[in-house]
Amino acid sequence: MEEKRLMKGNEAIAEAAIRAGCGAYFGYPITPQNELIAYMAKNMLDKGRVFIQAESETAAINMVYGASAAGARAMTSSSSPGVSLKQEGISYAAGADIPLVMVNVVRGGPGLGSIAPSQADYFQSTRGGGHGDYYCIVLAPKSVQECADLTYLAFDLADKYRTPVIVLADGMLGQMMEGVVLPPERDIESLPLRDWTIGGMAKQGRTTARHITSIDLVPENLEAKTKARYARYETIKSEEIRYESVDIDDAALTLVAYGTSARVALGAKKLAEKKGVKLGLFRPITLWPFPYKQIAKIAESGKPFLVVEMSLGQFVEDVKLSLLERRANTPQSSVHLLGHSGGVIPTEEEVFAEAQRILGN
Repeated sequence: MEEKRLMKGNEAIAEAAIRAGCGAYFGYPITPQNELIAYMAKNMLDKGRVFIQAESETAAINMVYGASAAGARAMTSSSSPGVSLKQEGISYAAGADIPLVMVNVVRGGPGLGSIAPSQADYFQSTRGGGHGDYYCIVLAPKSVQECADLTYLAFDLADKYRTPVIVLADGMLGQMMEGVVLPPERDIESLPLRDWTIGGMAKQGRTTARHITSIDLVPENLEAKTKARYARYETIKSEEIRYESVDIDDAALTLVAYGTSARVALGAKKLAEKKGVKLGLFRPITLWPFPYKQIAKIAESGKPFLVVEMSLGQFVEDVKLSLLERRANTPQSSVHLLGHSGGVIPTEEEVFAEAQRILGN
């Protein structure tokens, strides 16, 4: 069994990507994810794989598109302003059914903002982010261990569904150090055959070239392709939802949070236990697809929710939408928000105090 080692979140993401069979990485430096690109620079080259520090974020994402289309498991990473610049390329990849992995170590915004942790890229990540009808699978770790595990998973999901997958971390997760048990290393040559790529003609026994593109100038054809992609999204919704639920059944109030905010919420839950107050915690791990039905079931109790997020009311919108899924004639739960922006991180004491206020304690 692999020994536990002490790593930064950024380094754990990078090592997990290498172990998952990432054959090509393209990126551009930006704080707070620079340790990730530095780790890839050394270790990808040591293994004889492709690493390129591109001239821009725009160039990097298009290099990822090309490498994946040619047959490599490919990846990029950045932080909020850099991810904004990659959105055109992500839309192209989604439109061409190109699998890739993009890591966003979120910082405060909008604009250049700050280099402090944030979750304000939620809408951008879960609503496509670029132009056109598409979604990306979005995975949200809460620990360095999950930074590794979900990055490893991201490559498999990208290949399985031929779609971009986003690992949505934040500056705190990227910079913090924790013990992590890394996943096993895969041999690139033993990865499942990508029989749709333009590369590997001899290996695939093909004699004709392929053209992979997102463009189709016949509206009816483009609509048919998009509808087929949406049918695949329905499969993802039915099979790939992941979440964590802690002490929900007898809770007076359920905290809903993801990533770093979920760590804070868990601390608030422990504070509440010392005071004899029972709080539950529901943590989405997949932000898309979102666990609407699971939250709706909790809402049937009529007990309140407190949403904790490092943004000013983005994540809470999906929690509110979840309530539309509850059974008819069941109580209506109230949804409250404790949000911060600009890199401000909520405290355990603040979350507990807000829960007490809602409960009238």
